[in-house]
Amino acid sequence: MKLNHKLSRVEIESFEVEDDLVFKYFNGLPEGERDSVLVRAIRIGVLALMEDRISAFFAKTTNDLGVELENLKLMFDAKQEIFHKTSVKGTAAEDDILDFLQGYVDQRGLKDTLRGTGKLKGKLPRNKTGDILANVNGDSDHKIAIECKFDKSYKLGDVTTPDIAANRSDTAWSQLLEASVNREANASIIVFDKSLVDATILRAVDGVAYINDIGFVCIIDYQAGDFQNIAIAYMLARSLSCRSDGKNVDAEFVNFFLQRLLKDIKDIQGVASMVKSNITNNQKILKTIEKSLLSIEFDQQYLTKYLQDGTMTKDDFLDFYMREDIRTKYKLIDKEIEQLSDMKETL
Repeated sequence: MKLNHKLSRVEIESFEVEDDLVFKYFNGLPEGERDSVLVRAIRIGVLALMEDRISAFFAKTTNDLGVELENLKLMFDAKQEIFHKTSVKGTAAEDDILDFLQGYVDQRGLKDTLRGTGKLKGKLPRNKTGDILANVNGDSDHKIAIECKFDKSYKLGDVTTPDIAANRSDTAWSQLLEASVNREANASIIVFDKSLVDATILRAVDGVAYINDIGFVCIIDYQAGDFQNIAIAYMLARSLSCRSDGKNVDAEFVNFFLQRLLKDIKDIQGVASMVKSNITNNQKILKTIEKSLLSIEFDQQYLTKYLQDGTMTKDDFLDFYMREDIRTKYKLIDKEIEQLSDMKETL
């Protein structure tokens, strides 16, 4: 993207969005209206960013796109209402995280067993802390307790002795320790969503962090379906749970390597994104070239026919206009080019 200051224009040479919602919305519009709607959508999006209040933004801009945005507004409102109801989002998050970890374990051929324990009491009286319990290699002597907290009220906390005169306040630190004890686990993980987490945790945790002798704090993007940091925390907790030497782990040392690991992951994701974009652009170029070659061949065929016969019948004109012959050929070529996307999906 470039800014043309002389003409006050934003210039984008290549633009592509992979988003089901965006695709479905524009797919439902007449082809001739899509460009103008895109410009209006970008303008409204910029206004939303300037206001930084997306709920207020929808209320103010519904009329700008009229009926087209009404369904999107309703979908957004419903999703936000469901997500921010504590009981609903907590249960949904636990199930989704469990499903993700189960798929992650299965994909790597690990023999770990996982189960939801959020509704079950543990070792501590009347205590259900520890929403997911994993047995490493199915061994009951090596367990990981995972607690999911989609609530801004939990601060990071520390190891200092709390004021006994003050009301008890749960923190990420205390919940990690409680989950370990309640589920009799060797390691523990606490998971927060980036949109529902206290500022003290965001400042201290860049994706994944280790609290000395306690466990891992992990931040995910639940609404975007990005659970990558759970996978990182889980594999580290898995290794930690299998230690048999009884030695402590240096938190600073672990967090140093964690930051390097997360940085390398972000870098490779950026490269993969560029490669995917290039593959998509090259597919479009190939399709345009093949379409033009077929069209040239077709036009040449009818020009040759006219020069030879000296006339064009109505049937010839109809065939020339409909171009069914090259449409069929192009569909086959288009399908072959689309198969290149298999490479894109593996990145």
